Amino acid sequence: MTHWETVIGLEIHAQLATRSKIFSGAATAYGAPPNTQANLVDLGYPGVLPVLNAEAVRMAVKFGLSIGAVVAPRSVFARKNYFYPDLPKGYQISQYELPIVQRGSIGILLEDGVAKTVGITRAHLEEDAGKSLHEGLANASGIDLNRAGTPLLEIVSEPDMRSAKEAVAYMKKIHTLVRYLEICDGNMQEGSFRCDANVSVRVRGAEKLGTRAEIKNLNSFRFVEKAIHYEVARQIDILESGGKVVQETRLYDSDKNETRPMRSKEEANDYRYFPDPDLLPLDIGPAFIAEVRSTLPELPDQKAARFAQDFGLSAYDAGVLCASRELGAYFEAVVGRAGAAHAKLAANWVMGELSSALNHDSLDIDRSKVSAQGLAGLLARIIDNTISGKIAKDVFEAMWSEGGEADMIITAKGLTQITDAGAIERAIDAVIAANPKQLADYRGGKDKLFGFFVGQVMKATQGKANPAQLNDLLKARLSGGP
Repeated sequence: MTHWETVIGLEIHAQLATRSKIFSGAATAYGAPPNTQANLVDLGYPGVLPVLNAEAVRMAVKFGLSIGAVVAPRSVFARKNYFYPDLPKGYQISQYELPIVQRGSIGILLEDGVAKTVGITRAHLEEDAGKSLHEGLANASGIDLNRAGTPLLEIVSEPDMRSAKEAVAYMKKIHTLVRYLEICDGNMQEGSFRCDANVSVRVRGAEKLGTRAEIKNLNSFRFVEKAIHYEVARQIDILESGGKVVQETRLYDSDKNETRPMRSKEEANDYRYFPDPDLLPLDIGPAFIAEVRSTLPELPDQKAARFAQDFGLSAYDAGVLCASRELGAYFEAVVGRAGAAHAKLAANWVMGELSSALNHDSLDIDRSKVSAQGLAGLLARIIDNTISGKIAKDVFEAMWSEGGEADMIITAKGLTQITDAGAIERAIDAVIAANPKQLADYRGGKDKLFGFFVGQVMKATQGKANPAQLNDLLKARLSGGP
């Protein structure tokens, strides 16, 4: 694998969070019965005229400003001609030569701390096609045109990514950004956020790009990573066997964990683009751009930088806590009550126990069973040594599963930490007396037995002994001190 270099570019389709479609007044709500949200414009009836949704334009400009891109003062809608059974007009209205957003970039941070900038070639507005349905239809396909005309922002990256992990990190960053901007709900299961991955390999050090395969409609971060891994291995195997990679469109089969051909793709598809005669060029003036700029929220990178500076967090931890506006707000609410001096403790709990519980129950942060106030109350008992960190995990589990505040659970279950030195010493003495052989071995040089004695004392005190006090007192006793 070190002989080969992977080259990846992503085309991300973000469904814009408008209430109506990009060229018609039909609703965009998810889950309606088939073909109940498609009007004559969406169905492509003769004589109908599209009308551009101004809110979709505003959202595209908002995205462009957030990535430092050029917002084109004039962009043009074109007809992209091709046949799909669920594309009733026989063409898709998109942008081609003059997109609304051009030449931006976004930074990603990998788990190993490596930072990288990924270029964004363009982001253009277009309409979605309908959907072909096959499940439950014997020897037939159903056509649902509810999605036809839904506004999309297609975000096209430069081929700057060199691994599946980089591609996933980039996709997650775009996912975070569009949700911060509130221009897309990011729901991948409903198809609101998906991508096509262009994957190729070349001999390391070569300048010319290899022949690429386009993997269509990947709708989860895990599938993106797996599909790229499979495709890279497939192409390397072909090249090392003396074959040639064919440029084609492929689909990823998650059940078999493989990509398979969908259709061949020549060097350039002849979509016969031409400016849509029913839509005027889109002119965007400085005043409109300034107005949109004034509505930008604190962006993920800005928030992460503030968290790192104000709370002393690592760049990676700050980035994790800014993965969504809601998570960042939750963390800040906890710190607001616990105090900035304990921000690292709060971060560890939000990223650790809380995130684990949310993942286990498949919940978003806004549906957390433990509120930010409740978690801050639990951390306060760790800070004032009422309970140990270990006991705190038991208290958190009770808060999550049973409800109630930390103080109530600590009192009801008798979980208050033992900080009385005399009580801890008595427990230590009892454990030492019961384990003379281990004591002799420890004093004979087997230092690892210290953990054994800690465990035994914790067991004797039901985990309530203050860990720091226990360690100090136990070391003194085992060394033969008073």
